[in-house]
Amino acid sequence: MITEKDKTYLTRCVELAAQALEKGDEPFGSVLVSAGDVVLFEDHNHVSGGDQTQHPEFAIARWAAEHLSAEERKQATVYTSGEHCPMCASAHGLVGLGRIVYASSSSQLREWKQEMGVREGNLHALRIQDVLKESEVDGPVEDLAEKVKLLHRQKHQM
Repeated sequence: MITEKDKTYLTRCVELAAQALEKGDEPFGSVLVSAGDVVLFEDHNHVSGGDQTQHPEFAIARWAAEHLSAEERKQATVYTSGEHCPMCASAHGLVGLGRIVYASSSSQLREWKQEMGVREGNLHALRIQDVLKESEVDGPVEDLAEKVKLLHRQKHQM
């Protein structure tokens, strides 16, 4: 179930996605929040330099593995503007992060790109639950997904 607090963090993710777009990157943003509601880490997409692994969810997994105990990782929540790709979902599961909450889904993104005539990438658009055996996942949030869609439309009209 998505709470108002969740929507606040997801709104920040959409703001980070907009920052990524302003810098010439794909519009994705993510926030890692502790069990005590402290923002531990936030980032946006950095793939414009050519390294397609520079996703914010992947950066969160690396940061969490380095800075948090296994228990802290398990209790933390990852908020993100877009559902994790298979690479990021795998990283999330491998480091033992907790709940994932996303504003827009992979299937929505695939549909939007088809509508815009954008060629599909080389990864299957899997749901997080298709990658991770055990995960608590919530999303999408339709009003925020519409904002994410507009960011992607801006990206592909550039």
